[in-house]
Amino acid sequence: MKKGILFLFISCHFFASSQLDTVPVLSYQDFIDIVKKEHPYARKAELKINEGDATLLYAKGSFDPKLHTKIDQKYFKNDQYYSLINGGLKIPTWFGIEVQGGYEQNQGVFRNPENSTPNSGLLHAGISMPIGKGLLIDKRRAELKKARLFQQVSEMERQIILNELVFNAGTSYWKWFKAYNKLMVYTDAQRLAQERFEAVKLGARIGDRPDIDTLEAGIQLQNRMLGLQQSELELKNATALLSIFLWADGIVPLELAEETVPISMDNAQIMGLRTPPFMQIDSLVSAHPELNQSRYKIDQLEIDRRLKKNQLLPLFNLKYNPITENIGGESLMNFSSNNYTWGLEFQMPVFLRKERGALKLAELKIQDSNLELENKQEIVRYKVISARNQWQTTKQQIELYAQTVKDANNLLEGERRLFDIGESSLFMVNSREVGFIKTQLTFIELLTQNRQAELRVLYAIGKAF
Repeated sequence: MKKGILFLFISCHFFASSQLDTVPVLSYQDFIDIVKKEHPYARKAELKINEGDATLLYAKGSFDPKLHTKIDQKYFKNDQYYSLINGGLKIPTWFGIEVQGGYEQNQGVFRNPENSTPNSGLLHAGISMPIGKGLLIDKRRAELKKARLFQQVSEMERQIILNELVFNAGTSYWKWFKAYNKLMVYTDAQRLAQERFEAVKLGARIGDRPDIDTLEAGIQLQNRMLGLQQSELELKNATALLSIFLWADGIVPLELAEETVPISMDNAQIMGLRTPPFMQIDSLVSAHPELNQSRYKIDQLEIDRRLKKNQLLPLFNLKYNPITENIGGESLMNFSSNNYTWGLEFQMPVFLRKERGALKLAELKIQDSNLELENKQEIVRYKVISARNQWQTTKQQIELYAQTVKDANNLLEGERRLFDIGESSLFMVNSREVGFIKTQLTFIELLTQNRQAELRVLYAIGKAF
C-alpha cells in the first residue's frame, strides 16, 4: 500500500522520464522538493514562524487597554451600609505613561468618609507617569522588543531545521546514487564473467581451452557474484535510508518503488560542472542562520542589560487625575482645576546590591555569548573551507579520472580481442577487467564525494535548503 501511494504521488508530480521512457527516475531536485514539502520536520520548521508570531502577539497584549469595574455593597437590617461602584479604562502607552479615566459613585449610611461622592458620582481622567525607574524602558517594553527579536530567532530556527533536513536527505540521495551505480557495474561485470565462463567451459569441452582456464573463469565468476550480492545489499540499505525522508502530508510514511532509479552518471557530472555560489566565504559565513540566531539572542540579552541598568534608578511615579461631578450629563461644564487627586510614590534601596548584581550578571552573559559567537563563526568558516577544498579537489580528480576510465576500458577491449584470437591469456583478460571495474568504482566514489562536498558547503553556510 505504501509503495502504491508513493508511485501514484510521485509519478503524477515528480518523476521524470528515463532514457527508455519505462524506468521512473527520481532526480535529486525532485527528491529535495518532496522532502521540503512533505516531511514532518519541514512542517515543524513552518511552525517556528507561527511560534514567533504568537510570541509577538502575547507581548503586544501587555499594551492592550483594560476595562475594569468593581462593585462592593453591604445590606443589613434593611439598611444600605455602603455601595461602592468604581469603573474605568486604562490605556498603557509605549512611552511608559498610562492614561486612565473612569467613574466613581459611592453611597451608604456607613461608608468611609474618604469615599464620599456626590449622588451623581464623579468622573476622573488623568495619567500615571514614571519619572525615574521605568521612564526609558520597563519590563513591558522590554518583552515586546524581545518578542520582535524572537520572530527573527524563529525564522533562523526554521532555516536551521530545513538546512539540517535537506543536508541529511541530500546525503542519503547521493548514497543511494552511489549504491545503484555500483550495482550496475557489478551487474555488468557478473554478466560478462558468466558469458566468459560458459565460453571457456565450451572451449575446454571441445579441446580449444585447457581445463585450468575453466577453473580460473569459475573463480572469477564467484568473485563477481560476491561483489554483486554485496552491492545489492548496499543498495537495499541505501534505499531504506532514502525512504525515511519520503512522506505524504507530513503524517504518512512512504516507501520508494523498487523500479525507481537515481539520475544517470552523465547528469550527475553535468551538475558538478557548475561552480557553486560559495567562493566569497566571509560574507557567506556571516549570513549563516545559526550565527544570525546567536546575534539576535545577544540583542535580546542587551535588552535585558538595559532593563537591569534601569533598575538602578529610584522608583519615582507621579499620578494626577482631575475629577468633576457629573450633573445632568454635563461633566465638562463643572470642571475646575481645583478638583483633582494626585499621588507620588518614591522608593530606592540604600545599597542597590541586588540591582548591581543583576546588571553584572547580564553583562557577563553578553560577554559569554559574544565569545561563543566568535568561536562558532570560526568553526563554520573552517567547515566551509574544508568542504570547498574537497569539492575543488574531487572536481579536478573527476576531470582527470574520466580519461582513466576510458583508457582502462580501451585496455580491456584490446585484451579481449587478443584473447579471442589466441594471443592473450584468461589471466590477462581478468586482470584488465578487474582494473576496469576498480576505475569505474573509483570514478563513482569521486563523483559522489563531489556532489556531497557541494552539499556540505551549502550546509556549512546554511543554504542547503
